[in-house]
Amino acid sequence: MTFIHPLSAEVEETADVLGGKAHGLIVLRRLGLPVPPGFVIGTEACRAYLRTGRLPHGLAAELTAAVAGLEAATHRELGGSERPLAVSVRSGGKVSMPGMMSTVLNLGLTSRATAAMAEEMGDPRFALDSRLRFLTSFASQVVGVGQESLASVDRAIAGRDGDPRDFETAIHEVERLVREHSGEPVPEDAARQLELAVEAVFSSWDTPRAKTYRALHDIPGDLGTAVTVQAMVFGNRDEHSGTGVAFSRDPNTGEHVPFGEVLFGRQGEDVVSGTSLTGPLRELADREPAVWALLLTALDQLEAHYRDACYVEFTFEAGELWILQVRPGRFVGRAAVRVAVDLAEAGTIGRDEALLRVSPQHLAQVRTPRITAIDPGDVFTRGLGASPGVAVGRVATTADSAARLAAGGPVVLLRPETSPLDMHGLAAATGVVTARGGPTSHAAVVARAMGKPAVVGATGLTVDAAGGCVRAGGRTLPEGTLIAVDGTGGEVVVGEPRIVADATDPHLRQLLGWADDVVSGADGDRDEKERLSSAQAVLRGARRGTPG
Repeated sequence: MTFIHPLSAEVEETADVLGGKAHGLIVLRRLGLPVPPGFVIGTEACRAYLRTGRLPHGLAAELTAAVAGLEAATHRELGGSERPLAVSVRSGGKVSMPGMMSTVLNLGLTSRATAAMAEEMGDPRFALDSRLRFLTSFASQVVGVGQESLASVDRAIAGRDGDPRDFETAIHEVERLVREHSGEPVPEDAARQLELAVEAVFSSWDTPRAKTYRALHDIPGDLGTAVTVQAMVFGNRDEHSGTGVAFSRDPNTGEHVPFGEVLFGRQGEDVVSGTSLTGPLRELADREPAVWALLLTALDQLEAHYRDACYVEFTFEAGELWILQVRPGRFVGRAAVRVAVDLAEAGTIGRDEALLRVSPQHLAQVRTPRITAIDPGDVFTRGLGASPGVAVGRVATTADSAARLAAGGPVVLLRPETSPLDMHGLAAATGVVTARGGPTSHAAVVARAMGKPAVVGATGLTVDAAGGCVRAGGRTLPEGTLIAVDGTGGEVVVGEPRIVADATDPHLRQLLGWADDVVSGADGDRDEKERLSSAQAVLRGARRGTPG
């Protein structure tokens, strides 16, 4: 059996074998878009690993051959002392599970390779920053060092202005934590690093957070994940480098404008984790116009291919754009309705397909609730509305307390930022607020996928989990305080304010009009007509008053 496949336009395997991430990368290659070279370990290897607890026979030899091929393609050596190669190791199941499984970046930056990179690039800070990022991801994802321990490492120094001696101090601290936790040092053999990272990604399929996410989204537990290994591109390289995420349309409204976030001089995990202050995607147009133009072209190509709104993750290194992931946008509520109608109006899809794309769940969220007539004295804090709707519940400051308090009624989870470790709290909460992060951070993406209101980047919010309270604007609210969260306007309000629903959505009215015409004129087989009739019935229910 062949476990490893190249990321080549000629590969014909499905997402069942390659995982959704690698399958999307192959689509990008076929469209001629820039993708770092790499290979993918298929899902069957993960299933075999989960059955036996060890990598399947034959995978080690395939992995050695695949790395050799990547080294030949890049003219670099993994962990080498001259022209070193570093790689990313990312999970990717058939169905996207954002942030639920492990990722290791900059793998291969051994001490020797880091010194070689510093000499090659003429920038010790960049090399040490990249080494520190590898070590922290290896410590947390592979060895299992807790985030609270790694928090003692001051990540603020890991920027373009950090002193190399400060980086070295932080590196030694993470190396010490790894030795304490595992009893062994971080391997200086890059091949061993890669093997351990692959095992960690496979194991992450069965973590509690991943199981919780699958249960919430009806994802089968026996699919397994693929592992995508690619040559690193460095968003932390220089002032003309950075990383970001982009939607081809606004995921909150469905409007046909590029939407997302960008972070200059940093790597992708800094954006999706919500730990760094990002800027709006449009900043690319001013600072890196060539990258901006290429990104817009790529978004247009991808919409044409998928016939749907799309989401991409990208990095640019020294002014050169690379796309690292693509998938259909999977919008909900009002945004889903608008995208379906707009695509049909443009002739990209037919009206019957637009009708079939709108689910009962989308319709239930079309008339978005909003907080109205807010007394300024009731506003606790404001942030960015990241997932529409209003949530009313009692303050919880940790995922554990959210799960516990939810037994007595609705709760709102407030965190500095969320991570996959908070999944059980996000599942229990009716809404979420974070002090940091933007509209494509972990909290925002997961909340939208779950249809829960969210506010991110809340001004002045401090979450004191140890003290069981939150602070903002000179006020302190203990856990259990009733608050309301407006995921459209971004307000967090004390108490239970008056809530009203938006007016009937014009795009829904247009879709309702089509529904009366489509079924009677539908061609095709009996099953297709039955599907259209079912969709029409859903829309008729909407007309009677639930969402419209």
